[in-house]
Amino acid sequence: MYSHILIPTDGTDLSHQAVEKGIAFAAEQKAKVTLLYVQPDFPVPLGSESVMLAPETRSDYVRTSQIQAAKILEKAAAVAAHIGVPAKTQTAIHSEPYEVIIETARACGCDLIYMASHGRRGLSGLLIGSVTHKVLTHCKTPVLVCR
Repeated sequence: MYSHILIPTDGTDLSHQAVEKGIAFAAEQKAKVTLLYVQPDFPVPLGSESVMLAPETRSDYVRTSQIQAAKILEKAAAVAAHIGVPAKTQTAIHSEPYEVIIETARACGCDLIYMASHGRRGLSGLLIGSVTHKVLTHCKTPVLVCR
């Protein structure tokens, strides 16, 4: 039924469980997968009186983020390789991960997005927002949510 599944991950245990289940689902479907990690954009921390406090430079931050992305995607790709599912990895830097997830699904021709939900509810869900909820709200590609 599905031929190309996008599986975004944020590196958390819950997200990795979704990666494992998504890849197993892809194997059942005889589908290939694209594994995606969206690196957070460089934060600009502000102290009192709007004085910028930068504990590290942008280049240090980007380098550290790239190392983290590589580790997270290597772990996910190893699952796909072990099961025998064709997989490619992709990363991007963006402040709104849901936008990258939706655009990547469109650009790669994915016919399903398989992702985790951290299940934030109430005030934390309102304040933090849910990437999964935003994807569900704004995306035209079918989304399978793993909890």
